[in-house]
Amino acid sequence: MYEILGSINEPKDIKKLNIEELEALADEIRAAIINKVSKTGGHFGPNLGVVEVTLAMHYVFDSPVDKIVFDVSHQSYPHKLITGRKDYFIKDELLGKLSGFTSPKESIHDLFATGHTSTSISLSLGLCLARDLKKENYNIISFIGDGSLSGGQALESLNIAGSYSGKLLIIINDNEFSIAENHGGLYKSLKDLRKSKGKSPNNIFKAFGLDYIYEENGNNISAMIKRLQKLTDIDKPTVLHIHTIKGKGYKPAENDSESWHSLDGFDIESGKSYKNPKEKENYKDLTKSYIMNKAKTDKDFYLLTPAMPRSIGLNFYDRKSLGNKYLDTGIAEEACISIAAGLAKNKAKPLVVTNATFMQRAYDQISQDLCINKLGATILLVKSSYREARDMTHLGIFAIPIFSNIPNLILLCPTCKSEYLAMLDWSLSSAN
Repeated sequence: MYEILGSINEPKDIKKLNIEELEALADEIRAAIINKVSKTGGHFGPNLGVVEVTLAMHYVFDSPVDKIVFDVSHQSYPHKLITGRKDYFIKDELLGKLSGFTSPKESIHDLFATGHTSTSISLSLGLCLARDLKKENYNIISFIGDGSLSGGQALESLNIAGSYSGKLLIIINDNEFSIAENHGGLYKSLKDLRKSKGKSPNNIFKAFGLDYIYEENGNNISAMIKRLQKLTDIDKPTVLHIHTIKGKGYKPAENDSESWHSLDGFDIESGKSYKNPKEKENYKDLTKSYIMNKAKTDKDFYLLTPAMPRSIGLNFYDRKSLGNKYLDTGIAEEACISIAAGLAKNKAKPLVVTNATFMQRAYDQISQDLCINKLGATILLVKSSYREARDMTHLGIFAIPIFSNIPNLILLCPTCKSEYLAMLDWSLSSAN
């Protein structure tokens, strides 16, 4: 089943293959990803969509001399498969023993342990500055998805890159989706660029002073190799904007990008989850029900989330039904909290929902914009228990020590359903 993949132990091995063999390898890589995630769970759709571009990157560039920095790691499985870690995807006894994110402990081809988003361009710029300082010469590639561009650090880094004079390749993988749908004016620009095949004057990357190239065929190995071969000798920061299909090669994932972004184990043939039937009640369902009812009964209630509606089970139709009482800020926790402060100042009752591990990015806004101003906003932190401590980059257990020291912040930790609902009621009714 893995005839070609079985012979791939490091990136230089794929350089011996012709296009037909590379295409066959792409099929085997997809089969290995499907095998692993169906049995252990993990990030699925994002990884299936970047198989061809990953093969092309490793075919053209020479990792680890050339350095590839993956953003958030949701798209790093194909990279792992061709950098000596294929057994962890195809051998049952090893499944689940590999990090779901890039990790220097696993491979010299992984530059950083990255589990949070929007960092790749900054990290790459640091690598570039050190390379230039030492008068060395090699390629540095930042690989970032369109969803991660909504994070403030990504936009800050694009701005900085616009004034940098060395060589840096920034590959924007545009699959038209984040965890849920994308939000923000940035995505109008990306849509215009896709429709015009990169010719639209509405070009945010050129506005930052970056060179820009568009490639529609992000899932075509031959096209990607040819495109990247022309970019090995760039002398300034350049954006390569590619269009790919999230979930490519597995129809259920292609047809439902949100549900198949990440998931627990599933039956490959039917696409049905292996997850145990839900308890009669769980906190995700309780929260969703509470929010939907609150939106109907309280004219001042307003729900915000920084790209994490799935954390409380709000599906597309739920979000639509909330209408003008709902805002997804994209991956922008800092802005989300400051917007909540503005809502509270104007006598609304904001509720911000996300995973605990992500809210640490907004410590300053919680302290300065909310607490110093004594504004009543409720922040609901999901996955903050030891039960959810699955990876060193996603430890929600830090929430209590991180936030408990902030003056004017009340930290509530319910132990049961009745406490939980009472605390939500109290917090929202106490606003302002």
